[in-house]
Amino acid sequence: MIIPRPRELTPRPGTLPVGPDLHLSAGPGAEQAAGLLAEYLGLPDAPTGPGPRLRLELVPDHPATAEQSALGPQGYLLEIRPDGATLSAPAEAGLLSGIQTLRQLLPPEALDPERPLGADGHWPCLTIRDSPRLPWRGFMLDVVRHFFPLSYLLELVDELALLKFNVLQLHLTDDQGWRFEVDGLPRLTEVGAWRTETQVGPPGSGLADNTPHGGYYTRAELQQLVAFAARRGITVVPEIEMPGHVRAALAAYPEYGNHPEHRLPVWTQRGISEDILSVDDKTLAFCRQILDTVVQVFPSRHVHIGGEECPTVQWEQSEAARERARELGLAHPAQLRGWFLGRMQEHLAGHGRRTVCWDETGHAAGEPPAGMVLGAWRDPVHGVLAVGRGHQVVMGPHRSTYLDYPQRDHPHEPHGQPGEIVGLDDVLRFDPLAADLQPGGLPVADPAQDELPGVLGVQGSLWTEYVATPAHARYLLYPRLCGIAEVAWRPGPHDRESLLERAATHRRRVAALLSAGGTHTPRMIGTIEA
Repeated sequence: MIIPRPRELTPRPGTLPVGPDLHLSAGPGAEQAAGLLAEYLGLPDAPTGPGPRLRLELVPDHPATAEQSALGPQGYLLEIRPDGATLSAPAEAGLLSGIQTLRQLLPPEALDPERPLGADGHWPCLTIRDSPRLPWRGFMLDVVRHFFPLSYLLELVDELALLKFNVLQLHLTDDQGWRFEVDGLPRLTEVGAWRTETQVGPPGSGLADNTPHGGYYTRAELQQLVAFAARRGITVVPEIEMPGHVRAALAAYPEYGNHPEHRLPVWTQRGISEDILSVDDKTLAFCRQILDTVVQVFPSRHVHIGGEECPTVQWEQSEAARERARELGLAHPAQLRGWFLGRMQEHLAGHGRRTVCWDETGHAAGEPPAGMVLGAWRDPVHGVLAVGRGHQVVMGPHRSTYLDYPQRDHPHEPHGQPGEIVGLDDVLRFDPLAADLQPGGLPVADPAQDELPGVLGVQGSLWTEYVATPAHARYLLYPRLCGIAEVAWRPGPHDRESLLERAATHRRRVAALLSAGGTHTPRMIGTIEA
Protein backbone atom coordinates (compact mmCIF):
# COMPACT_ATOMS: atom_id res chain seq x y z
CA MET A 1 0.00 0.00 0.00
CA ILE A 2 3.00 2.27 -0.52
CA ILE A 3 2.72 5.46 -2.61
CA PRO A 4 4.74 5.85 -4.73
CA ARG A 5 5.29 2.16 -5.33
CA PRO A 6 8.92 1.15 -4.65
CA ARG A 7 11.12 0.12 -7.54
CA GLU A 8 12.21 -3.16 -5.93
CA LEU A 9 10.27 -4.83 -3.10
CA THR A 10 10.90 -8.39 -1.92
CA PRO A 11 8.54 -9.73 0.78
CA ARG A 12 10.02 -11.82 3.60
CA PRO A 13 8.30 -14.08 6.15
CA GLY A 14 7.35 -12.61 9.50
CA THR A 15 6.72 -9.21 11.04
CA LEU A 16 8.62 -6.80 13.27
CA PRO A 17 6.65 -5.48 16.26
CA VAL A 18 6.71 -1.70 16.60
CA GLY A 19 6.06 -0.15 19.98
CA PRO A 20 7.57 1.98 22.72
CA ASP A 21 10.33 -0.57 23.35
CA LEU A 22 11.75 -0.16 19.83
CA HIS A 23 15.45 0.70 20.09
CA LEU A 24 16.32 3.33 17.47
CA SER A 25 19.96 4.09 16.72
CA ALA A 26 21.73 6.27 14.18
CA GLY A 27 25.11 6.17 12.54
CA PRO A 28 27.20 9.30 11.91
CA GLY A 29 25.23 11.85 9.92
CA ALA A 30 21.91 10.03 10.39
CA GLU A 31 21.04 11.56 13.76
CA GLN A 32 18.58 14.18 12.51
CA ALA A 33 16.67 11.69 10.37
CA ALA A 34 16.48 9.30 13.32
CA GLY A 35 15.17 12.12 15.50
CA LEU A 36 12.39 12.79 13.01
CA LEU A 37 11.42 9.11 12.91
CA ALA A 38 11.38 8.96 16.70
CA GLU A 39 9.09 12.00 16.73
CA TYR A 40 6.77 10.47 14.16
CA LEU A 41 6.54 7.20 16.09
CA GLY A 42 6.33 8.80 19.52
CA LEU A 43 9.31 6.79 20.75
CA PRO A 44 10.91 7.53 24.12
CA ASP A 45 14.40 8.99 24.05
CA ALA A 46 16.00 5.95 25.62
CA PRO A 47 13.87 2.79 25.71
CA THR A 48 14.93 0.30 28.35
CA GLY A 49 14.87 -3.45 28.35
CA PRO A 50 14.91 -5.88 25.45
CA GLY A 51 13.22 -4.98 22.22
CA PRO A 52 13.64 -4.91 18.45
CA ARG A 53 16.23 -2.60 16.97
CA LEU A 54 16.06 -0.19 14.04
CA ARG A 55 19.26 1.42 12.80
CA LEU A 56 19.60 4.33 10.38
CA GLU A 57 22.93 4.82 8.68
CA LEU A 58 24.57 6.61 5.78
CA VAL A 59 26.55 4.30 3.51
CA PRO A 60 28.31 4.88 0.18
CA ASP A 61 26.35 4.02 -2.92
CA HIS A 62 27.75 1.19 -4.99
CA PRO A 63 27.65 0.75 -8.77
CA ALA A 64 24.60 -1.01 -10.11
CA THR A 65 24.78 -4.74 -10.73
CA ALA A 66 22.74 -6.88 -13.05
CA GLU A 67 20.51 -7.83 -10.09
CA GLN A 68 20.22 -4.47 -8.34
CA SER A 69 20.03 -0.84 -9.39
CA ALA A 70 22.24 1.82 -7.82
CA LEU A 71 20.45 3.84 -5.18
CA GLY A 72 21.58 7.25 -6.37
CA PRO A 73 21.72 10.35 -4.15
CA GLN A 74 18.03 10.16 -3.17
CA GLY A 75 17.60 6.39 -2.90
CA TYR A 76 17.47 4.09 0.11
CA LEU A 77 17.71 0.45 1.16
CA LEU A 78 15.26 -0.83 3.79
CA GLU A 79 15.63 -4.28 5.33
CA ILE A 80 13.06 -5.43 7.91
CA ARG A 81 13.58 -8.71 9.78
CA PRO A 82 11.68 -10.27 12.72
CA ASP A 83 14.45 -9.19 15.10
CA GLY A 84 15.17 -5.71 13.74
CA ALA A 85 15.51 -3.43 10.75
CA THR A 86 18.10 -1.33 8.94
CA LEU A 87 17.48 1.76 6.83
CA SER A 88 20.52 2.90 4.88
CA ALA A 89 21.12 5.47 2.17
CA PRO A 90 23.98 7.35 0.50
CA ALA A 91 22.58 10.72 1.70
CA GLU A 92 20.07 12.10 4.17
CA ALA A 93 17.48 12.61 1.41
CA GLY A 94 17.29 8.85 0.98
CA LEU A 95 16.90 8.26 4.72
CA LEU A 96 14.01 10.72 4.80
CA SER A 97 12.30 8.90 1.93
CA GLY A 98 12.80 5.60 3.70
CA ILE A 99 11.24 7.04 6.84
CA GLN A 100 8.08 7.85 4.88
CA THR A 101 8.02 4.26 3.61
CA LEU A 102 8.22 3.05 7.21
CA ARG A 103 5.27 5.28 8.10
CA GLN A 104 3.23 3.91 5.20
CA LEU A 105 4.00 0.33 6.22
CA LEU A 106 2.20 0.89 9.53
CA PRO A 107 -1.59 0.72 9.89
CA PRO A 108 -3.05 4.10 8.83
CA GLU A 109 -4.37 4.79 12.31
CA ALA A 110 -0.82 4.71 13.66
CA LEU A 111 -0.18 8.09 11.99
CA ASP A 112 -2.49 9.83 14.46
CA PRO A 113 0.02 11.97 16.41
CA GLU A 114 -2.11 11.67 19.57
CA ARG A 115 -2.38 7.88 19.43
CA PRO A 116 0.40 6.06 21.28
CA LEU A 117 2.04 3.37 19.21
CA GLY A 118 0.69 0.22 20.81
CA ALA A 119 1.73 -3.39 20.84
CA ASP A 120 -0.50 -4.08 17.84
CA GLY A 121 1.76 -2.03 15.56
CA HIS A 122 4.08 -3.98 13.28
CA TRP A 123 6.08 -3.77 10.09
CA PRO A 124 6.03 -6.59 7.53
CA CYS A 125 9.39 -8.17 6.89
CA LEU A 126 10.74 -7.22 3.48
CA THR A 127 13.61 -5.72 1.53
CA ILE A 128 13.13 -2.52 -0.45
CA ARG A 129 15.66 -0.93 -2.79
CA ASP A 130 14.17 2.31 -3.99
CA SER A 131 15.13 5.54 -5.72
CA PRO A 132 13.24 8.27 -7.58
CA ARG A 133 13.14 8.72 -11.31
CA LEU A 134 13.49 12.52 -11.05
CA PRO A 135 15.15 14.76 -8.47
CA TRP A 136 12.45 17.52 -8.34
CA ARG A 137 9.09 16.20 -7.17
CA GLY A 138 7.10 19.32 -6.53
CA PHE A 139 3.75 20.79 -5.66
CA MET A 140 2.76 24.44 -6.12
CA LEU A 141 0.13 26.12 -3.93
CA ASP A 142 -1.32 29.51 -4.83
CA VAL A 143 -1.89 31.39 -1.56
CA VAL A 144 -2.76 34.66 -3.33
CA ARG A 145 -6.19 34.14 -4.88
CA HIS A 146 -7.18 32.74 -1.49
CA PHE A 147 -4.99 33.04 1.58
CA PHE A 148 -4.28 29.86 3.57
CA PRO A 149 -3.10 30.02 7.19
CA LEU A 150 0.30 28.79 8.30
CA SER A 151 -1.34 25.88 10.13
CA TYR A 152 -2.59 24.49 6.82
CA LEU A 153 0.80 24.92 5.16
CA LEU A 154 2.42 22.89 7.95
CA GLU A 155 -0.18 20.13 7.52
CA LEU A 156 0.34 20.20 3.75
CA VAL A 157 4.10 19.80 4.16
CA ASP A 158 3.62 16.66 6.21
CA GLU A 159 1.20 15.27 3.62
CA LEU A 160 3.66 16.01 0.81
CA ALA A 161 6.54 14.42 2.70
CA LEU A 162 4.49 11.28 3.22
CA LEU A 163 4.21 10.95 -0.57
CA LYS A 164 7.95 11.67 -1.04
CA PHE A 165 7.52 15.10 -2.63
CA ASN A 166 10.58 17.24 -1.98
CA VAL A 167 9.56 20.71 -3.24
CA LEU A 168 6.75 23.01 -2.12
CA GLN A 169 6.51 26.05 -4.38
CA LEU A 170 4.58 28.92 -2.78
CA HIS A 171 2.92 31.35 -5.20
CA LEU A 172 3.21 34.38 -2.92
CA THR A 173 2.35 37.39 -5.11
CA ASP A 174 -0.03 38.20 -7.94
CA ASP A 175 -2.57 40.76 -9.11
CA GLN A 176 -4.97 39.76 -6.34
CA GLY A 177 -2.65 40.01 -3.33
CA TRP A 178 0.82 40.17 -1.77
CA ARG A 179 1.52 37.60 0.92
CA PHE A 180 4.89 38.23 2.60
CA GLU A 181 6.77 41.01 4.38
CA VAL A 182 9.62 42.80 2.59
CA ASP A 183 12.26 44.86 4.39
CA GLY A 184 11.75 48.58 3.83
CA LEU A 185 8.53 48.17 1.82
CA PRO A 186 5.75 48.00 4.43
CA ARG A 187 2.93 48.98 2.07
CA LEU A 188 3.29 45.68 0.21
CA THR A 189 1.46 44.03 3.12
CA GLU A 190 -0.35 47.05 4.57
CA VAL A 191 -2.05 47.70 1.21
CA GLY A 192 -1.15 44.90 -1.19
CA ALA A 193 -2.25 42.02 1.05
CA TRP A 194 -5.92 43.08 1.06
CA ARG A 195 -8.65 43.32 -1.55
CA THR A 196 -12.19 44.57 -1.14
CA GLU A 197 -13.95 41.55 -2.67
CA THR A 198 -13.45 38.46 -4.79
CA GLN A 199 -14.97 37.58 -8.14
CA VAL A 200 -17.21 34.56 -7.77
CA GLY A 201 -18.87 34.24 -11.18
CA PRO A 202 -17.26 33.26 -14.45
CA PRO A 203 -14.83 35.74 -16.06
CA GLY A 204 -16.68 38.80 -17.31
CA SER A 205 -19.81 38.16 -15.23
CA GLY A 206 -19.18 40.99 -12.77
CA LEU A 207 -20.36 38.81 -9.88
CA ALA A 208 -18.46 39.26 -6.61
CA ASP A 209 -18.89 38.26 -2.98
CA ASN A 210 -18.63 41.81 -1.53
CA THR A 211 -16.41 40.42 1.23
CA PRO A 212 -12.91 41.77 1.99
CA HIS A 213 -10.19 39.14 1.74
CA GLY A 214 -6.52 39.09 2.62
CA GLY A 215 -3.67 38.06 4.84
CA TYR A 216 0.09 37.64 4.75
CA TYR A 217 2.90 35.69 6.35
CA THR A 218 5.46 37.28 8.63
CA ARG A 219 9.12 36.55 8.15
CA ALA A 220 9.04 34.46 11.32
CA GLU A 221 6.15 32.36 10.02
CA LEU A 222 7.87 31.68 6.71
CA GLN A 223 11.11 30.80 8.47
CA GLN A 224 9.15 28.38 10.67
CA LEU A 225 7.65 26.80 7.56
CA VAL A 226 11.04 26.55 5.84
CA ALA A 227 12.61 24.84 8.86
CA PHE A 228 9.65 22.48 9.35
CA ALA A 229 9.79 21.48 5.69
CA ALA A 230 13.57 21.09 5.57
CA ARG A 231 13.49 18.67 8.47
CA ARG A 232 11.19 16.50 6.34
CA GLY A 233 13.34 16.79 3.20
CA ILE A 234 11.18 19.43 1.49
CA THR A 235 12.56 22.65 0.01
CA VAL A 236 10.22 25.65 -0.01
CA VAL A 237 10.68 27.53 -3.29
CA PRO A 238 9.24 31.07 -3.26
CA GLU A 239 7.51 32.45 -6.33
CA ILE A 240 7.50 36.24 -6.74
CA GLU A 241 5.75 37.36 -9.93
CA MET A 242 7.37 39.94 -12.24
CA PRO A 243 7.16 41.90 -14.49
CA GLY A 244 3.47 41.03 -14.88
CA HIS A 245 0.90 39.79 -12.37
CA VAL A 246 1.92 42.72 -10.13
CA ARG A 247 -1.30 44.70 -9.62
CA ALA A 248 -1.13 44.20 -5.81
CA ALA A 249 2.43 45.57 -5.73
CA LEU A 250 1.39 48.58 -7.83
CA ALA A 251 -1.56 49.24 -5.53
CA ALA A 252 1.03 49.65 -2.78
CA TYR A 253 3.71 51.46 -4.82
CA PRO A 254 2.24 52.91 -8.05
CA GLU A 255 5.48 54.76 -8.80
CA TYR A 256 6.93 51.51 -10.17
CA GLY A 257 4.26 51.14 -12.82
CA ASN A 258 3.92 52.64 -16.27
CA HIS A 259 1.26 55.08 -15.03
CA PRO A 260 2.55 56.25 -11.65
CA GLU A 261 -0.18 58.88 -11.44
CA HIS A 262 -2.85 56.14 -11.20
CA ARG A 263 -3.90 54.93 -7.75
CA LEU A 264 -4.95 51.35 -8.32
CA PRO A 265 -6.77 49.04 -5.92
CA VAL A 266 -5.66 45.45 -5.47
CA TRP A 267 -7.34 43.55 -8.28
CA THR A 268 -10.58 41.79 -7.41
CA GLN A 269 -11.08 39.97 -10.70
CA ARG A 270 -9.79 36.69 -12.08
CA GLY A 271 -7.56 36.63 -15.09
CA ILE A 272 -4.64 38.90 -15.93
CA SER A 273 -4.35 42.62 -15.28
CA GLU A 274 -2.67 44.75 -17.98
CA ASP A 275 -0.88 46.75 -15.27
CA ILE A 276 2.77 45.67 -15.29
CA LEU A 277 6.05 47.04 -13.95
CA SER A 278 7.91 49.75 -15.78
CA VAL A 279 11.41 49.09 -17.10
CA ASP A 280 13.29 52.04 -15.62
CA ASP A 281 16.20 51.75 -13.21
CA LYS A 282 14.24 52.59 -10.07
CA THR A 283 11.82 49.72 -10.77
CA LEU A 284 14.69 47.30 -11.24
CA ALA A 285 16.07 48.46 -7.89
CA PHE A 286 12.62 47.90 -6.33
CA CYS A 287 12.57 44.32 -7.58
CA ARG A 288 16.13 43.69 -6.41
CA GLN A 289 15.18 44.96 -2.94
CA ILE A 290 12.31 42.45 -2.86
CA LEU A 291 14.58 39.59 -3.95
CA ASP A 292 17.13 40.54 -1.30
CA THR A 293 14.51 39.80 1.36
CA VAL A 294 13.43 36.64 -0.44
CA VAL A 295 16.90 35.11 -0.31
CA GLN A 296 17.22 36.01 3.38
CA VAL A 297 14.01 34.13 4.24
CA PHE A 298 14.25 31.23 1.80
CA PRO A 299 17.57 29.34 1.58
CA SER A 300 16.41 27.34 -1.46
CA ARG A 301 18.82 26.94 -4.37
CA HIS A 302 15.99 28.00 -6.72
CA VAL A 303 13.90 31.18 -6.70
CA HIS A 304 10.88 31.47 -9.01
CA ILE A 305 10.14 34.90 -10.52
CA GLY A 306 7.03 34.06 -12.55
CA GLY A 307 7.55 35.82 -15.88
CA GLU A 308 4.47 34.44 -17.61
CA GLU A 309 1.30 36.08 -18.96
CA CYS A 310 2.82 39.55 -19.19
CA PRO A 311 0.67 41.83 -21.38
CA THR A 312 2.96 44.39 -23.01
CA VAL A 313 0.42 46.97 -24.19
CA GLN A 314 1.61 49.47 -21.55
CA TRP A 315 5.23 49.13 -22.73
CA GLU A 316 4.10 49.58 -26.31
CA GLN A 317 2.31 52.79 -25.33
CA SER A 318 5.14 54.08 -23.11
CA GLU A 319 7.77 56.32 -24.68
CA ALA A 320 10.17 55.41 -21.86
CA ALA A 321 9.74 51.70 -22.54
CA ARG A 322 10.07 52.16 -26.31
CA GLU A 323 13.27 54.15 -25.75
CA ARG A 324 14.64 51.43 -23.47
CA ALA A 325 13.93 48.85 -26.18
CA ARG A 326 15.72 51.00 -28.79
CA GLU A 327 18.75 51.43 -26.50
CA LEU A 328 18.95 47.66 -26.11
CA GLY A 329 18.56 47.00 -29.83
CA LEU A 330 15.29 45.15 -29.37
CA ALA A 331 12.89 44.94 -32.29
CA HIS A 332 9.76 45.35 -30.16
CA PRO A 333 8.95 46.50 -26.58
CA ALA A 334 7.48 43.05 -25.87
CA GLN A 335 11.04 41.70 -25.90
CA LEU A 336 11.73 43.72 -22.76
CA ARG A 337 10.19 40.84 -20.84
CA GLY A 338 13.20 38.59 -21.49
CA TRP A 339 15.58 41.47 -20.78
CA PHE A 340 13.81 42.21 -17.47
CA LEU A 341 13.94 38.57 -16.38
CA GLY A 342 17.63 38.47 -17.29
CA ARG A 343 18.40 41.38 -14.97
CA MET A 344 16.71 39.58 -12.09
CA GLN A 345 18.51 36.36 -13.00
CA GLU A 346 21.83 38.19 -12.75
CA HIS A 347 20.90 39.57 -9.34
CA LEU A 348 19.88 36.17 -7.99
CA ALA A 349 23.04 34.61 -9.39
CA GLY A 350 24.97 37.12 -7.30
CA HIS A 351 23.30 35.53 -4.27
CA GLY A 352 24.24 32.04 -5.47
CA ARG A 353 20.70 31.21 -6.56
CA ARG A 354 19.22 29.77 -9.76
CA THR A 355 16.25 31.48 -11.36
CA VAL A 356 13.07 29.68 -12.35
CA CYS A 357 10.28 31.10 -14.52
CA TRP A 358 7.23 29.80 -16.34
CA ASP A 359 7.88 28.87 -19.97
CA GLU A 360 6.15 30.99 -22.61
CA THR A 361 7.29 29.07 -25.69
CA GLY A 362 5.86 30.48 -28.88
CA HIS A 363 4.94 33.89 -27.49
CA ALA A 364 6.00 37.19 -29.01
CA ALA A 365 7.75 38.28 -25.83
CA GLY A 366 10.70 36.08 -26.76
CA GLU A 367 12.47 33.32 -24.93
CA PRO A 368 13.81 33.57 -21.38
CA PRO A 369 17.56 33.96 -20.90
CA ALA A 370 19.88 30.98 -21.04
CA GLY A 371 20.48 29.18 -17.76
CA MET A 372 16.98 29.64 -16.37
CA VAL A 373 15.03 26.65 -15.15
CA LEU A 374 11.67 26.66 -16.93
CA GLY A 375 8.29 25.39 -15.81
CA ALA A 376 6.57 23.81 -18.83
CA TRP A 377 2.93 24.41 -17.97
CA ARG A 378 1.17 24.88 -21.30
CA ASP A 379 2.03 21.70 -23.18
CA PRO A 380 4.63 18.92 -22.85
CA VAL A 381 6.08 19.83 -26.25
CA HIS A 382 7.15 23.19 -24.79
CA GLY A 383 9.28 21.28 -22.32
CA VAL A 384 10.85 19.37 -25.19
CA LEU A 385 11.63 22.63 -27.00
CA ALA A 386 13.07 24.21 -23.86
CA VAL A 387 15.39 21.25 -23.24
CA GLY A 388 16.48 21.53 -26.86
CA ARG A 389 17.46 25.15 -26.18
CA GLY A 390 19.63 24.03 -23.27
CA HIS A 391 17.31 24.59 -20.30
CA GLN A 392 16.44 22.44 -17.36
CA VAL A 393 12.68 21.96 -17.20
CA VAL A 394 10.13 21.16 -14.51
CA MET A 395 7.29 19.42 -16.33
CA GLY A 396 3.80 20.41 -15.19
CA PRO A 397 1.45 20.60 -18.21
CA HIS A 398 -1.93 21.85 -17.10
CA ARG A 399 -3.95 19.04 -18.71
CA SER A 400 -2.10 16.50 -16.55
CA THR A 401 -1.02 18.24 -13.35
CA TYR A 402 -3.31 21.23 -12.63
CA LEU A 403 -5.51 20.16 -9.74
CA ASP A 404 -7.83 23.19 -9.80
CA TYR A 405 -9.63 21.63 -12.76
CA PRO A 406 -12.61 19.42 -11.83
CA GLN A 407 -11.78 15.74 -11.35
CA ARG A 408 -14.94 14.49 -13.04
CA ASP A 409 -18.00 15.56 -14.97
CA HIS A 410 -20.58 15.25 -12.19
CA PRO A 411 -23.35 17.56 -10.94
CA HIS A 412 -21.95 17.50 -7.39
CA GLU A 413 -18.37 18.28 -8.41
CA PRO A 414 -17.26 21.64 -6.94
CA HIS A 415 -16.77 24.50 -9.39
CA GLY A 416 -13.25 24.70 -10.80
CA GLN A 417 -11.31 26.15 -13.68
CA PRO A 418 -13.58 25.93 -16.71
CA GLY A 419 -12.85 24.13 -19.96
CA GLU A 420 -11.10 20.95 -18.84
CA ILE A 421 -11.59 17.81 -16.77
CA VAL A 422 -8.34 16.46 -15.28
CA GLY A 423 -8.98 13.04 -13.84
CA LEU A 424 -6.67 10.46 -12.34
CA ASP A 425 -6.31 8.79 -15.74
CA ASP A 426 -4.97 12.06 -17.20
CA VAL A 427 -2.36 12.21 -14.43
CA LEU A 428 -1.25 8.59 -14.81
CA ARG A 429 -0.96 8.80 -18.60
CA PHE A 430 1.53 11.67 -18.32
CA ASP A 431 5.15 10.71 -18.97
CA PRO A 432 7.56 13.55 -18.14
CA LEU A 433 10.35 11.83 -20.07
CA ALA A 434 8.40 11.18 -23.26
CA ALA A 435 10.01 12.11 -26.59
CA ASP A 436 13.33 10.60 -25.41
CA LEU A 437 13.91 13.33 -22.81
CA GLN A 438 16.52 12.68 -20.15
CA PRO A 439 16.74 13.75 -16.50
CA GLY A 440 18.78 16.91 -16.00
CA GLY A 441 20.39 18.61 -13.05
CA LEU A 442 20.75 15.48 -10.98
CA PRO A 443 21.88 16.25 -7.42
CA VAL A 444 25.33 14.80 -7.85
CA ALA A 445 28.57 15.67 -6.14
CA ASP A 446 30.00 17.42 -9.20
CA PRO A 447 28.63 21.02 -9.29
CA ALA A 448 29.43 21.23 -12.99
CA GLN A 449 26.51 18.90 -13.64
CA ASP A 450 24.03 21.05 -11.71
CA GLU A 451 22.92 22.91 -14.84
CA LEU A 452 22.90 20.08 -17.37
CA PRO A 453 19.83 20.43 -19.64
CA GLY A 454 17.04 17.94 -19.23
CA VAL A 455 13.97 17.28 -17.14
CA LEU A 456 14.64 18.35 -13.58
CA GLY A 457 11.33 17.04 -12.34
CA VAL A 458 7.55 17.04 -12.19
CA GLN A 459 5.23 19.44 -10.42
CA GLY A 460 1.53 19.52 -9.65
CA SER A 461 -0.20 22.86 -9.14
CA LEU A 462 -3.26 24.09 -7.28
CA TRP A 463 -4.40 27.56 -8.27
CA THR A 464 -7.02 28.89 -5.88
CA GLU A 465 -9.36 31.23 -7.73
CA TYR A 466 -12.11 28.70 -6.95
CA VAL A 467 -10.59 27.22 -3.79
CA ALA A 468 -11.18 29.10 -0.54
CA THR A 469 -10.70 26.48 2.20
CA PRO A 470 -8.32 23.67 3.16
CA ALA A 471 -11.26 21.26 2.93
CA HIS A 472 -11.86 22.15 -0.70
CA ALA A 473 -8.12 21.98 -1.40
CA ARG A 474 -7.88 18.45 0.00
CA TYR A 475 -10.87 17.32 -2.02
CA LEU A 476 -9.05 18.44 -5.16
CA LEU A 477 -5.70 16.93 -4.14
CA TYR A 478 -6.78 13.34 -3.61
CA PRO A 479 -6.35 10.94 -5.28
CA ARG A 480 -4.67 12.96 -8.06
CA LEU A 481 -1.76 14.05 -5.85
CA CYS A 482 -1.04 10.35 -5.27
CA GLY A 483 -0.90 9.92 -9.04
CA ILE A 484 1.55 12.79 -9.47
CA ALA A 485 3.75 11.27 -6.76
CA GLU A 486 3.74 7.96 -8.66
CA VAL A 487 4.55 9.57 -12.02
CA ALA A 488 7.42 11.62 -10.55
CA TRP A 489 8.95 8.64 -8.73
CA ARG A 490 8.89 5.77 -11.21
CA PRO A 491 8.36 5.12 -14.93
CA GLY A 492 5.04 3.85 -16.22
CA PRO A 493 2.83 2.26 -17.19
CA HIS A 494 0.89 3.00 -14.01
CA ASP A 495 -1.92 0.72 -12.87
CA ARG A 496 -4.99 2.83 -12.15
CA GLU A 497 -6.78 0.20 -10.04
CA SER A 498 -3.69 -0.43 -7.95
CA LEU A 499 -3.23 3.28 -7.40
CA LEU A 500 -6.88 3.71 -6.38
CA GLU A 501 -6.57 0.88 -3.87
CA ARG A 502 -3.45 2.41 -2.36
CA ALA A 503 -5.01 5.89 -2.43
CA ALA A 504 -7.97 4.61 -0.41
CA THR A 505 -5.54 3.52 2.30
CA HIS A 506 -3.72 6.82 1.98
CA ARG A 507 -6.98 8.67 2.58
CA ARG A 508 -7.16 6.94 5.96
CA ARG A 509 -3.58 8.03 6.67
CA VAL A 510 -4.41 11.67 5.98
CA ALA A 511 -7.53 11.41 8.14
CA ALA A 512 -5.36 10.07 10.97
CA LEU A 513 -2.85 12.89 10.54
CA LEU A 514 -5.66 15.44 10.86
CA SER A 515 -7.38 13.89 13.85
CA ALA A 516 -5.20 15.53 16.51
CA GLY A 517 -6.30 18.53 18.53
CA GLY A 518 -4.98 22.08 18.46
CA THR A 519 -4.65 23.46 14.95
CA HIS A 520 -5.21 20.00 13.45
CA THR A 521 -8.94 19.47 13.17
CA PRO A 522 -10.81 16.89 11.09
CA ARG A 523 -11.46 18.10 7.56
CA MET A 524 -13.12 16.75 4.47
CA ILE A 525 -10.47 15.12 2.29
CA GLY A 526 -12.66 14.00 -0.57
CA THR A 527 -13.67 10.61 -1.84
CA ILE A 528 -11.49 8.23 -3.79
CA GLU A 529 -12.37 8.24 -7.46
CA ALA A 530 -14.08 5.03 -8.51
